[in-house]
Amino acid sequence: MIIDNLDQVANQIENERGIKKEFLYEALEQALASACRKHIGDGSQLECTLNPSAGTMQFFRVKEVVEDIFSESTEILVEEAQKIDKKAELGDEVSVEFIPTDFGRIAAQIAKQVITQRLREAERDSVFEEFQLKIGKVVNGTVQQVENRSYLINLGRTESILNYYDQIPGEKFELNEVIRVYVTNVDRNNRRNMVAISRSHSGLLRALFESEIPEINDGIIEVMSVAREPGIRAKVAVKTNNPSIGAVGTCVGQMGGRIQTIIKELGNEKIDVLEWNEDIKTFIANSLKPADIANVLITDIEEKQATVVVEKDQLSLAIGKAGVNVRLSVNLTGWKLNVISTEEFNENHKSIIDKIQNNKDLVQDTQNDTNSLQNSQLGKAIADDINKEKEKQIEETKEKLKEKLKSIQKQEETEMKVSVLAKLLNVKTAELIEKAKAKGIDIKSNRSTLTPDQVKNIKEKVFV
Repeated sequence: MIIDNLDQVANQIENERGIKKEFLYEALEQALASACRKHIGDGSQLECTLNPSAGTMQFFRVKEVVEDIFSESTEILVEEAQKIDKKAELGDEVSVEFIPTDFGRIAAQIAKQVITQRLREAERDSVFEEFQLKIGKVVNGTVQQVENRSYLINLGRTESILNYYDQIPGEKFELNEVIRVYVTNVDRNNRRNMVAISRSHSGLLRALFESEIPEINDGIIEVMSVAREPGIRAKVAVKTNNPSIGAVGTCVGQMGGRIQTIIKELGNEKIDVLEWNEDIKTFIANSLKPADIANVLITDIEEKQATVVVEKDQLSLAIGKAGVNVRLSVNLTGWKLNVISTEEFNENHKSIIDKIQNNKDLVQDTQNDTNSLQNSQLGKAIADDINKEKEKQIEETKEKLKEKLKSIQKQEETEMKVSVLAKLLNVKTAELIEKAKAKGIDIKSNRSTLTPDQVKNIKEKVFV
């Protein structure tokens, strides 16, 4: 059987679409074998071999070598099999060529379908691989169609839908207008919208900084954090790796030229560029600019909570219109911020102190912070309260420990589970076992039962 110009067509596809012709031939052989099997309908196992240069194809039945034949379509005698393969033995499989009848037209249709399908799949794979590398980057697209509140964007080799929730509020585009979009994700299985794009994503702002400011690409300046409310306001924290170059000034540019280009691209979205600082209190204070911050008190390290104290006339500025400034600061720093006036702080400083963790360093920091407040009497009062609270906590801890030791003493004359002893000592079972081992007391597992002597030794040698 012959397929005209097969090799020529395959070469053209390989050159134009980048699809390996070997890949195309393999897919074609599988499809032809499957179609032929359905066409014959005798249940036999078929194989197809292509000769691309000649444009020919051969079909083979795979038959089992047997002594007696029950099905000629699936079995072959030993002597017949050995004519094809001299080494053939009982139980082996041999391929026997045959020519299917009335299959030429079907074969041509199958070939066309397979080539078309593979072209589509290869195109999708190629697009996927190309845009996979563009995730997190800005690409240009052309507005091709308006659909309700969404836009169909031509990205060159594919199309994508810019949904209304991925747009900057209030912006509108005209047909054939070229716009810049941010690639958020690429999903091979999403046939309707494989490439996801956005103009509201904070990544767009970061990517614009990287493209518009050469020092960022060169690694001289780093964008540390970005927070954004699309179309309203954004904050970008930057740091310099070269002390002779100012990060904020470089990003803003001479006469604001660099930042204005980005602002214009985002529909006049206001952008605050601020200095990043490894000291979280300084960074929080910077993040709330343009408000002047009186003080920042860390109230919970683990939960990342802080109280920000400002003068009354700076309170509305720190919070911002509809709370936008403080929300952006929260997103930028990753800390929960409670912004209060100095008057409110004066009234509620005791409750703020109660939130401070039982941590020596944190207490000392808080003391230092309160001492720096303009009202020295208030600072002294707070420091006194902190010391009293600290002493109270120490005494409470001592009393609790005494009660635990008494409880252990009552029980140490009897056998005791490791987990029970650990609970009484207020430690994890694994920690108790590890510390006991370090002191030469071997405990087999966390389910072990300790003898009275073991309990006593652990109490005296491990947890003295």
